[in-house]
Amino acid sequence: MSDNRIPMIQIDDTIISVDCLTEKFCCDLGACKGECCIEGDAGAPVELEEVAELEEALPVVWPMLSASAQAVIDRQGVVYTDEEGDLVTSIVNGKDCVFTCYGEDGSCYCALEKAFREGKSRFYKPISCHLYPIRLKKIGDCVALNYNRWDVCKMAVVKGRQLDLPVYRFLKAPLIRRFGEAWYAELEDAVEELKQQGMI
Repeated sequence: MSDNRIPMIQIDDTIISVDCLTEKFCCDLGACKGECCIEGDAGAPVELEEVAELEEALPVVWPMLSASAQAVIDRQGVVYTDEEGDLVTSIVNGKDCVFTCYGEDGSCYCALEKAFREGKSRFYKPISCHLYPIRLKKIGDCVALNYNRWDVCKMAVVKGRQLDLPVYRFLKAPLIRRFGEAWYAELEDAVEELKQQGMI
């Protein structure tokens, strides 16, 4: 990285941290066993319009959920408001997302994503999960995209560096899901321009 690196770029009403363009990342489920679904002190961030989609998918995924997760959902629903005032997925025992399931090898997987891949649900999973390790933050009329560093994803960083895969390319599908193909094409153009200018 040159000394004249920029901290962020702006496309329409989004502000993208340069780390999203330069850091390398690729999930390695075999190494991490899906630990991001069960670590942390709050659930996954949920957008208000996603609550209805979670509730619609619930009957499909219900048989996959643990008895403990079902009890939590019966008591408080699929989401709750955390200490910071954010809407997040409900959690079991202070850590596991209620939609977390376990494979025979002990790996965690998302019941929502499994149902979607099997053609049983229209909802993939919350966009915050799909976009990780990018986190979205509302700043006035803009949305900031920041790269979130988390120790449980250290093997994803190793794999990303081995593949030379930048975060924004690893997350091409969810970024298009959230912001659209035209936005993503503009992001790619901006990255190429920054490279040509020696800024990243």
